[in-house]
Amino acid sequence: MAQNGSEAGPLVAGVAGRYASALFELARDERQVDSVAENLDRFGALLKESADLSRLVRSPVFTGEEQVAAIGAVLEKAGIQGLAANFIRLAAANRRLFALPDMIRAFRTLVRESKGIVRAEVRVAEKPSDAVLEEIRASLRDVAKSEIEVDLQVDPSLIGGLVVKMGSRMVDASLRTKLNGIRLAMREAR
Repeated sequence: MAQNGSEAGPLVAGVAGRYASALFELARDERQVDSVAENLDRFGALLKESADLSRLVRSPVFTGEEQVAAIGAVLEKAGIQGLAANFIRLAAANRRLFALPDMIRAFRTLVRESKGIVRAEVRVAEKPSDAVLEEIRASLRDVAKSEIEVDLQVDPSLIGGLVVKMGSRMVDASLRTKLNGIRLAMREAR
């Protein structure tokens, strides 16, 4: 897989891709990729938890100065420092906070690619035990011949089974899909 922004493909395209690529290159040169990723993940978690912070990031109503001041206070309180903090402040100063969630996702993609980690989206009907989740990871590692990062999503509408998407490959072994197939076959049999 590609390792720099110009070759990284559609997942790191546009404004978010350019910012993420620049940050990734700087973090790699400074040997701080893991530290930056950890700090960006912490900020991403804050975004998910706080409706007020999310509104600040998305809303064009706030002035650039208000965004910079508020983001600075959030970063300080959360203990986010270094390159990640400077990056977030730069996004605020350049009025690009609205793209920050995409920038964080693009940065994560670049980190995974640089480490040869394959991302797998796994949807299940109910949260699996740690042992079952580890079996799923081991099976996916065997298929991908690479380290796996699992994005687990619980979707009760599946009824049972699971749906796995890894790159362009998708395996749907959900009970919902099987039942829909049976229903369709029964309608055609009339």
